[in-house]
Amino acid sequence: MGSSGINAEYMGSSGINAEYMGSSGINAEYMGMSKELDELSNALYDGTLPSIWIRYMPGTQKPLGAWMTHFTRRYKQYKQWIDDLKEPMVIWLSGFHIPDTFLAALVQNTCRKMKWPLDKSTLYTEVTTIRDESTIEKPLSDGCYITGLYLEGAGWDYEKAQLCRQAPKKLVYELPVTKIVPIEASKLKLNKTFRTPVYMTQNRRNAMGVGLVFEADLATQGHPSHWILQGCALTLNIDT
Repeated sequence: MGSSGINAEYMGSSGINAEYMGSSGINAEYMGMSKELDELSNALYDGTLPSIWIRYMPGTQKPLGAWMTHFTRRYKQYKQWIDDLKEPMVIWLSGFHIPDTFLAALVQNTCRKMKWPLDKSTLYTEVTTIRDESTIEKPLSDGCYITGLYLEGAGWDYEKAQLCRQAPKKLVYELPVTKIVPIEASKLKLNKTFRTPVYMTQNRRNAMGVGLVFEADLATQGHPSHWILQGCALTLNIDT
């Protein structure tokens, strides 16, 4: 036994090199945390997202707890897609890293099927009154059902499926299941609708940090200029 009370013979037989042991028993040089690990531990303690995670995930403003719930749901959607070997009946659009690419593929597939020119095709959306996606029995023949759209700057009338005034102290409305359908641009005739920009987060940017994801068609009895002045927009992720 040495002065530190550690048996040198035991230290050798156990595979621990005494060269790395100081007078305190452990050399601090080999036990120190890197800057990244230190930031990680602080973020987890504070309940915020670590910066080293943010670079590998879709844009979000969620705190750690809400993000974990979001992450789990993303994983379940991808796993179901792989296990079933087919597209889910209802797509949770908020779960995609870059939803722009899914929408582009949706248009391309329909154009290939219908023999439409790609540069003369676009997307049309219609918000349904369906709030429980499990009641949908079959997918759309062209296009798909989506969920995960959150409305800001306006209220939503769930019975009439149209924009309305916001209720007091209610800032965000989750839209019901929405149809998103590719269509030839020349055949798209919109009446009493507001072309609403859709963003990734409430910062109002797309997944690449610029612009919007797409524009959704929301029914309205009011003039579109009213909703523009209200700052009406849709986001795929909210803070909670």
